[in-house]
Amino acid sequence: MTTDDRPIRLQLVEDHDLTRLGLRALLSSQSDFQVVSEARTAEDGLAGLARFEVDVVLMDINLPGMDGIQAAQEVRAVRPGVQLVMLTASNRRDQLFAALASGAVAYCLKSAPPDVMFQAIRSAASGAVFFDPESAQHLLNTVQGGTPLSPLTDRDMAILRLVADGQANKDIATTLGISVGLVKKHIGEILEKLQATDRTQAAIKAFRAGLI
Repeated sequence: MTTDDRPIRLQLVEDHDLTRLGLRALLSSQSDFQVVSEARTAEDGLAGLARFEVDVVLMDINLPGMDGIQAAQEVRAVRPGVQLVMLTASNRRDQLFAALASGAVAYCLKSAPPDVMFQAIRSAASGAVFFDPESAQHLLNTVQGGTPLSPLTDRDMAILRLVADGQANKDIATTLGISVGLVKKHIGEILEKLQATDRTQAAIKAFRAGLI
């Protein structure tokens, strides 16, 4: 829910009718989501923003006519308070960076599990940056100059965010309901995976990669 306990109002922009209908049904299964606007093209989506109050736009990056990147820039210009989640079937490096540059705060593969898409929308509604794990790892590899890195697990990501928030191992353990020893073990693995020498460097690399 939003801060005033109303559902997150969504606009869905997807040119494939079956995909759009499936997404609407999926989103409608969540009590804190309300699909208030749908469109097949970016142009229709922009027109819809003039008629409906929208918190988050869930937009296919590959649209006929104006694509999602161009549309995102237009949305940011005319409705700067609206957050954007980019949906894509591919994990292209150029699209990842273009999505960031366009003002999108979340990037999610269509092949990601529904819970990941839900998390992307909720994060976007709060103004937080979110990439699904596969896209985040791809982006991190790119920022690292293409050096292969071991994948970060969901638990790694949760701990990394808390490390970046400045939490000590004991606080992280309490927050996640795990032992301090397990936190230390995970942090050691995170440092190795990110090729970082300490917690600060790991957090900086994660910020630069858009992971947190």
